[in-house]
Amino acid sequence: MKAIAITQAAQNGSNLDSLVEITLPTPVATGHDLLVEVKAISVNPVDTKVRAGFKADQPRILGWDAVGVVVATGENVSLFKPGDEVWYAGSLTRPGSNSEYQLVDERIAALKPKSIDNASAAAMPLTAITAWEMLFDRLGVAEKGNENDVLLIVGAAGGVGSILTQLARKLTNITVIGTASRPQSQKWVSDLGAHHVIDHSKPLTEELARIGVKHVTHVASLNQTDKHYAQLIEALAPQGKLALIDDPETLDARPLKVKSISLHWEFMFTRSMFETRDMIEQHRLLTRVSDLIDQKVLQTTLGEHFGTINADNLRRAHELIETNRAVGKIVLEGF
Repeated sequence: MKAIAITQAAQNGSNLDSLVEITLPTPVATGHDLLVEVKAISVNPVDTKVRAGFKADQPRILGWDAVGVVVATGENVSLFKPGDEVWYAGSLTRPGSNSEYQLVDERIAALKPKSIDNASAAAMPLTAITAWEMLFDRLGVAEKGNENDVLLIVGAAGGVGSILTQLARKLTNITVIGTASRPQSQKWVSDLGAHHVIDHSKPLTEELARIGVKHVTHVASLNQTDKHYAQLIEALAPQGKLALIDDPETLDARPLKVKSISLHWEFMFTRSMFETRDMIEQHRLLTRVSDLIDQKVLQTTLGEHFGTINADNLRRAHELIETNRAVGKIVLEGF
């Protein structure tokens, strides 16, 4: 099968040119695995981070979002059959979706939405899982609840922010404030349903004061947490909740003590990496999101379609994501 893999560690500061096409044997499904013929993928910041940190001896297939068709199943599979159209975000510990065929555990896959095309669907699995787990599992927001609370989403125009904004606005009663710094991204966040949009290139406390908000009860910090950390603590109400997904070099939790602010990490690969007892929750979660899309409650977060799945287009996608200026998700489709 054809695959696009990272083949060398960074030299002179970059290994982008070492993202190349290779040929590998088609894998065989066993156990709980589905063998999926990949139809469309999207590119996430994790792709660029894994690529940049690559130091292994063997090529590594990247990609952690996919839509495809099941062509074979392992002997323990009970949720799917050949011919099913599925979507998933895969596992960080296994070969990725930048290949013609991929193995994925049935417990972290679901039937794709029927009402949208493959490219539109491929934009969403990883970010939908991340946003859902962050909002409901980590921050403890309740469906149809939290009417007196305020959620601040830092980096609301990105992939996770785009679905988190919709989930919070459509499924809960919390007030949603999204941050974005450019007119294009501010309009995107507003169109997705945020009650307010503020500019994170300006002091967040001043921007919150501008819209008449003194304190927020929940923060989802999706990027540049280290830059905004002190202001987020100032903006949070006593006993507030702070959740993050990025990787600040250091994070001193002591300033959270005086307000009894709780700190929550979200990493959507935890369940698949450790094969947790509740691993199947990601199957259920993606099934629910699929239904919400078909019911027109949620919309795709596709930002740009970069063409077919090949090394050149993937390198372009990685370059754009590394600028931190992508709006929505970058999708590629077909080999």
